[in-house]
This record gives sequence, structure tokens and C-alpha cells, in this order.
Amino acid sequence: MSPSRRDFLFTSAAAAAASLARVANLHAAQGPQAAPPVFTPIRRNVGFFTMRGGTIGYLINAGGVAVVDSQFPPEAIACLNGLNERSGNRGVDLLMNTHHHGDHSGGNISFRGVAKKVVAHAKAAEHMKNPPGTQPPTEQLYPDTTFTDTWAMEIGDERISAKFYGRAHTSGDVAITFERANVVHMGDLLFDRRHPVVDRPAGASLANWIKQMELIAKAHTADTVFIAGHAGANFPVTCAAADLMHHRDYITALLEFTSAQIKAGKTREEVVAMKDVLKGFDAHGPLTAGPLGAAFDELSTK
Repeated sequence: MSPSRRDFLFTSAAAAAASLARVANLHAAQGPQAAPPVFTPIRRNVGFFTMRGGTIGYLINAGGVAVVDSQFPPEAIACLNGLNERSGNRGVDLLMNTHHHGDHSGGNISFRGVAKKVVAHAKAAEHMKNPPGTQPPTEQLYPDTTFTDTWAMEIGDERISAKFYGRAHTSGDVAITFERANVVHMGDLLFDRRHPVVDRPAGASLANWIKQMELIAKAHTADTVFIAGHAGANFPVTCAAADLMHHRDYITALLEFTSAQIKAGKTREEVVAMKDVLKGFDAHGPLTAGPLGAAFDELSTK
């Protein structure tokens, strides 16, 4: 990438990042914010990239390059540089977003003029242009292709498909599968051993999230590798179906705990201030206001 191109991307990235602060701040309290760029192969030309923000998935094969999610603009540039080194500067045939949050889509701007196609669920694309609770970015690369239920594309000898299972983390999250590699990028449908962000302004549903974990696990095999959007300290982002069930059980326990507090007459302020550790979920650490508040609001509106 030329110095002028890099300078342009960093300049426009600053404006884009500012308007993504609400969700980025939710994530900021939950883990480290600086790390070296790391590319980790999984199998059959599919791997994942970690630096700062939600996990990026990638495919590099003889037929092309695909990327799932984009972290933040500077990190996206680091990812692109590494992809170019590995692909011989082929560019990116496909960029997909699992959902709209800035730590997963804020780096899209860095793919302007590089990605040939940008794909997301229709609701995620809508939220990217009009983020609930904040202002849209002044500079962004939005999806040019959207879908409501399923979508698929062949790149070389790999088939990439995406499926919407219903509201969960937001109302526009999808699971993206590299079918022949048998690898599924979950985005923020999977927070492994870590308290999740539950974006109710964007249509989140904890009750539906429980169902989604079961449906996605049943749709795949014992050999499937699931890529989590985020993982707790000392836990890998690559997971198995049992980890989806663990996340399902965590959400179930969160709703049961919050329901008990409501029945005991606790106010919302009292509930969100609680720091209990859910029984059986010690790795998550003390409860935080985000998921507790979301659970309280969801249960209170039934």
C-alpha cells in the first residue's frame, strides 16, 4: 500500500471511529485494547486474525481472498498488509460483516478500493448506516450486497455461506460458514467465557440467543471449529459445540439470576450494581452492569 493511500485511510478512519464509540466503549471495559497483529491458520486455508476488536476470519486460496469482519481502521490496515503478504497482493474478493458494531465493522473503511464485494445482513447494514443510540460514521464502506435469511458464494475450492437465525446479540447477527473447511465464524453470537454485550437498542434478545446456540450447534458437526467474536482471558477464540452450549447455559443462568432478583423486589439500580459470580461460570468473573441491565429490561417488558 502506498504512503498516500495509507495516510488517507488513517485520516478518514479517525472520523469513522469517533462515531462508533458507544459500542466500542462497552467492549473496552472487558479486555485489553492493544496487541500485536497475529494470523492463526485453522485448516484448509481458513484462519483468524487478532489484534484489537472482534476476531477477524480469513480465507486465502488459489481462487481468491475473503475476510469476515474488520475490527477498527488501523487494525484493518494491519490485517490487509498481512493478507497481501500471504496472497501476493491479490486484493480482497469478499468482505463480510457478522453484524454492525464498530469493533467488527469500523475497519471497513480501510477496505475501500480493495474489497470487490461487501456483504451483510440487511438489518446489520441498516444499523451500520444508522447505529441505534449514536451517529453514523462520516466515512465508511457500507455493504453493497444484503440478504435476510441466507447467502452463499464460491471462492476457489471453498463455499462461504451465511445464515440469520434470529435476534440475539443484535437483530442482524449472522453465522458465517466456510463449508468445506467446516469452520464457522460466529461474530458476537459467541462470547466464550466472557460477559457479552447485549445491544437492546439494536434489537437484542437473550431468550432468542439461547435458542440460537442450540440451532447453530445442531446445524454443524462434532468436528466443526467455531470462531468466537471475543473470548475471556486465557481462553482461545476457536471453540467447539460444547462452548456454544456453555454460552447458552450462561445466558440461561443470567436470566434466572435476574428473574430471582426481580421477584425479590430489587430495583433496576440495585440489580445492575450486583457483583455476584454466576454459579458454574467462575471464568466470567463478577457480573457487570451491561448484561444485568439487559436481562432486567428484557424480563421487565414481558
